Amino acid sequence: MTRLLAAPHEGRLRVPVVSTRDELRVARRGLTGRVAVVMTMGALHEGHLSLVRAARAYADRVIVTIFVNPLQFGANDDLDRYPRPFADDLARCADAGVDLVFAPGPSDVYPRTPTVRVDAGDLGERFEGASRPGHLSGMLTVVLKLLHLTSPDVALFGEKDAQQLACIRAMVADLDVPVRVVGVPTVREGDGLAMSSRNRYLSDGERAIAQAIPRALATRDAARARDVLERVEGLSLDYLEQVDSETFLARPDGDLLVLAAKVGRTRLIDNARLPTRLDLTVDHQGRPGRT
Repeated sequence: MTRLLAAPHEGRLRVPVVSTRDELRVARRGLTGRVAVVMTMGALHEGHLSLVRAARAYADRVIVTIFVNPLQFGANDDLDRYPRPFADDLARCADAGVDLVFAPGPSDVYPRTPTVRVDAGDLGERFEGASRPGHLSGMLTVVLKLLHLTSPDVALFGEKDAQQLACIRAMVADLDVPVRVVGVPTVREGDGLAMSSRNRYLSDGERAIAQAIPRALATRDAARARDVLERVEGLSLDYLEQVDSETFLARPDGDLLVLAAKVGRTRLIDNARLPTRLDLTVDHQGRPGRT
């Protein structure tokens, strides 16, 4: 049964919520026109809501999925302490005009332990894949399942998780998944920190330390960024590299600067586009510009 749920505040908008495959199947049939999906693990913030707003440019209806996927958490990851403010998430979805929330439990997504999983290949073994073995393959497995379950015309993902986005694009192309994948620019907080559900783990002191990350990326230079971060006490750099944004191979002419670092117990990732590869087009007045 489709439920209309929201946070317990009088007068708040409500959003239809389903949690089982059968409920989703019925609710999905009621969504007319083009449909977009925004996949999340909950703890929604402005970054997620920017995906919802962007989805309106591509579709008539928007589905948000909320599912903390155990397959993409390793033994040393933070699955148990990952935030799950479900009522607040529903209120944000309602305010954003989401048409349907699919919030399944683990047994709804994985009725049995998966024997077959999506292999991220070489792309999933570098950087995030090396630091978190199995993470990207676990992510791709749930993304493919949710694409099948929600049957969208377009799926939107944040560019902050750049390697994740590259893996999803590769999977969709290699496996002929009938969906358009759209990347949406990273949303940053007032101090420059990329919005993330994990930011709430940072103490005030750790937050001040973490602000070195956007400062380093602002140099748009791998060597200078590394110099900035290695001078910061309390920050441990996992990786920092200039890469090709499609293959994630390290390249001196790569178009993306990627990094991961730990501040306290919190692991943060971020990236910055580099002005080394321009896609030129011509605007309606005949002037060259970037796409």
